[in-house]
Amino acid sequence: MSKKLINPEELYDGAASGMSQATVETELGLVFVSGQVDWNDQHETTENSVEGQMRKALDNLKIALTAAGSSVGQLLQVRVYIRGELGEHMETVAPILSGFLGESRPSVTGIGVASLASPSTLVEVEAVASVR
Repeated sequence: MSKKLINPEELYDGAASGMSQATVETELGLVFVSGQVDWNDQHETTENSVEGQMRKALDNLKIALTAAGSSVGQLLQVRVYIRGELGEHMETVAPILSGFLGESRPSVTGIGVASLASPSTLVEVEAVASVR
């Protein structure tokens, strides 16, 4: 196995918690993107709504994918974690996610959770993509 660590300057520094924003398994050509959230460089959220945080998490996902040499079109799997009951947020997040993914149409899983990385974090998005 050969792996390349991806840590774009535009995203918060995860070194303190021992993580990279993404890793590329170079032999297989796969990108594993850590859960992306709406955090600034101080690990603070900038949006207060599920809609706002979803948009920011997807923006950060795109930054990580680009830094890894991949793209939204090369996504294979996406997992969306939302604080609370997922069904209560589907009308809000489904159109945002659909617009972001476009024709890519990877496998997608949505999961409602009791908590995320911080009390103010409402949305987290992780993904697997190809670089080939």
